[in-house]
Amino acid sequence: MSPLPLSALFPRLSRLGYGCMGLGGDWDSSELTDTDRETAFIALDAAVDAGITLFDHADIYRQGKAERVFGEWLAARPGLRERLVIQSKGGIRLADGERPGHYNADPGYLENCIQGSLERLGIKSLDLWLLHRPDPLWEPERLATCLAALQATGTVKHFGVSNMHHHQMALLSEALGSELAVDQLEISLARHELIEADVTFNTGVPQDTAGTLDYCRRRGIQVQAWGSLAAGRFSRSPDTGPAAKLVAELAKDLQCSTEAIVLAWLLRHPAGIQPLVGSTHPGRISACAEATGITLSREDWYRLYIAARQNPLP
Repeated sequence: MSPLPLSALFPRLSRLGYGCMGLGGDWDSSELTDTDRETAFIALDAAVDAGITLFDHADIYRQGKAERVFGEWLAARPGLRERLVIQSKGGIRLADGERPGHYNADPGYLENCIQGSLERLGIKSLDLWLLHRPDPLWEPERLATCLAALQATGTVKHFGVSNMHHHQMALLSEALGSELAVDQLEISLARHELIEADVTFNTGVPQDTAGTLDYCRRRGIQVQAWGSLAAGRFSRSPDTGPAAKLVAELAKDLQCSTEAIVLAWLLRHPAGIQPLVGSTHPGRISACAEATGITLSREDWYRLYIAARQNPLP
């Protein structure tokens, strides 16, 4: 593992990533259908055409079918693999009968997760693999030994985490003896708590997540934003609140899509946030890609932030 920024590790890395959770049909154990394949292939081709090179998976997405249909798409596109950065995640066990849904960071379980992902994706190694959720029962030292062995064999090139605050990342990094490459977090114009926690420091507001973005900045850890479009709340839903109105106004002024404004708000942050988009609609994927050509002014960034938080700054 390397302390270099992700963009240095992967020069082909795009500013946006594509989240593959929406691929593969229903969330069940049924077989992939021709419709599932057609939907996935069209979406993935649109993402590549839009300049996206990072593709994000998890072993649980559509109970493995998202990775499987991606593997079929990749096999049908000879030579494309080397142009892409492919990552997956593991550590969530879905509920099954009397077994509750829970998290599992046991090394043996995670090794099986990774091997399963490689088989479904049809590739020999993952560029990145992330621990999907913090497991209260985890043992970082055992996990670090497992991850180091996987890297030594070339099974995974680099490691990261998802949904972890900086204290948890520091604990795992200390066990590894090196920095993580990625922290994937829910961040959007609607879910701006990570930014809010730093802004409201010393105002009496709880600071549970304060410092996480700065921790990543100091250590060259790539922040990835899942849920970056807030389920279309400001770009596709009938929301008529002040933030949605401002998004529409700025999109008109800058002659771009509303999706581009929402994502440009994240891209403007100096932590180098990489939004993940997950639409399967090619037109919306193209609309999202417009964000990379937009730099919001400081004033417009703050106008959006204040409108979304629905209160003046402290």
